[in-house]
Amino acid sequence: MTAAVFATLLAGCNSGDDGEEGGSANIRATVISTFRPGSNETRFGALEFVGGLELSSDNALLGAISAIRFRPDQRNFISVLDTGHWLTGAIERDDGGRLKGIGDARIMPMIERRGAADVGKGGLDAEGLALRGNQVLVSYEQYHRVDAYPDPGFEISPPDGALPVPIPRLQLRANRGLEALMIAPQSSPLAGGAVIVTEESLDDEGNMLAAILDGPLNGRFTIRHHAGFSVSDGVFLPDGDLLLLERRFALMHGLGARIRRIAGKDIKPGAVVDGEVIFEAGSGDQIDNMEGIDVFRATDGSLHLILISDDNHSILQRSLMLEFRLHDENVMSQNEK
Repeated sequence: MTAAVFATLLAGCNSGDDGEEGGSANIRATVISTFRPGSNETRFGALEFVGGLELSSDNALLGAISAIRFRPDQRNFISVLDTGHWLTGAIERDDGGRLKGIGDARIMPMIERRGAADVGKGGLDAEGLALRGNQVLVSYEQYHRVDAYPDPGFEISPPDGALPVPIPRLQLRANRGLEALMIAPQSSPLAGGAVIVTEESLDDEGNMLAAILDGPLNGRFTIRHHAGFSVSDGVFLPDGDLLLLERRFALMHGLGARIRRIAGKDIKPGAVVDGEVIFEAGSGDQIDNMEGIDVFRATDGSLHLILISDDNHSILQRSLMLEFRLHDENVMSQNEK
């Protein structure tokens, strides 16, 4: 979710009735060719801008996208909306390989544990998403939990399991709770374990609460909190490092987004971790309320990141999908071998 002041400013700007029924969604896409308007610059920190889309639809349910995960084909994806809906679809590319649209899109209501689909935002405030084996894992705020849905069949099924969260419920802030959900590589010390990071639930030292939910190193750890930024999502790189997406809204500085890279070897129970900022953008760039991130390896061997934004169903915001190439010395050296 956005910062409290952002939500206050946007109150009353909802674009219409979100509706409850799902179905096909004809998504219109406007191509974003430059990340910094008026500039041909493509390199921003460790990232190179590849292309982007601004998304819209006559289906009023489109919006409020919280997280995105791609299937192994690097085309089909699953997203969750914090209104309690699934969004599935496939990215389309032009002849040059750049994003040009979204096809086969469907929006379906999520089903909670008792089989109900219309339980209000407090019951299905989906924030984090991860794919592992034959499960789709979803983390929720307000009624804090991590539920496991069957895959295939998640769109029409209630969860058939849950992962225990070792963070005491009373330490989780209602709207700043279980925000980012990631799966570590099987080859890493975390051995495919699920990791959760809170948006802005802090310990007594002001660090963000986080936990390894299962695997050989399950337990709690914390992440240094940098004033002004809140966690919105994360993803593990193949080498085991964690990319943490954070966003900012302040009256003085406006919108902001950045990515921190945290060394995978540092993530363990009891640790306090931090990382280098490898990307940062502000109000002068093509960003909005950046909420989700995923990574995949392109055909040339490079790693690409997809970032998406949550428009809060507000006429003042946009649903964006942005693609970047990660310039990573570790990846390059591995490809040369």
